[in-house]
Amino acid sequence: MLSFISLGSGSSGNSALVYTAKTFVLVDAGISAKQLRIRLEGSGVDPDRLDGILITHEHGDHTRGLEVFCRKLDVPIYCNAVTRESLSSNVSSAETWRIIECGDPFSIGDISINCFPVMHDAVDPMGFIFEKNGKKLGFVSDVGHVTEIMKSTLSVVDTIFIEANYDETLLQNDERRPWSLKQRIASRHGHLSNKQAAELIGLIAEGGILERVVLAHLSEDCNSSEIAKAEMILALSMRGISGVEVICAKRDQVSGPFMVEGSGEEDAEFYERGDYSQDEFTLFD
Repeated sequence: MLSFISLGSGSSGNSALVYTAKTFVLVDAGISAKQLRIRLEGSGVDPDRLDGILITHEHGDHTRGLEVFCRKLDVPIYCNAVTRESLSSNVSSAETWRIIECGDPFSIGDISINCFPVMHDAVDPMGFIFEKNGKKLGFVSDVGHVTEIMKSTLSVVDTIFIEANYDETLLQNDERRPWSLKQRIASRHGHLSNKQAAELIGLIAEGGILERVVLAHLSEDCNSSEIAKAEMILALSMRGISGVEVICAKRDQVSGPFMVEGSGEEDAEFYERGDYSQDEFTLFD
């Protein structure tokens, strides 16, 4: 099986678990070490079983808990060289760093992984493709605009976890954020709007293999799950596409698990370990 759980997704902190029956990979550690442990253990996963931690980029809402979390864990951290350099002064407890390069496939346990560049105001942010038995999960965190590399790389995924940060009208009308911050969010190195994410989802879904979309990093003030879902559903329906599940990851709670590949007793056993609430909407044929 290949499945994943969102441990939290939003400006207050981001982390997810991608796993099989044999391998457990944490993607980002932007929530407190205490909460990481609580949410992993609540999902039936002993933190000591982790086989690796992947870092998308160095921003605090993706790395805030990394230093304390790693103090008692002998687990390698995977990231690119410049992200490692930017984190070196803040994460001294890590015993093992593994440097990865965009476009160079590697494996952690029985999960094959490839990474690709994305546009965001970080030193060298990356997205990931996780694969097992031909089924692929696309994982795209903070990104300012959709590139041709993203389109081609993500065109073959069965499930995608992608940010839909803001509704353009709500952001423009928001009175709490200064104009400079609004410009940064909406810039080509900021975050994806619902509309931008929906356009990408529509393109991916035209390939005919996309089964599920999990929307991430929704703004608390400038977005809502209802608005974000509606944008995705419209983009899909305008292309005559149905049968794609659209889900919004929760900001400060566990969401999932979401199965990408596999079925059977080992999957059922994992699902039975907790009571997971999925905020979802499905387009039916």
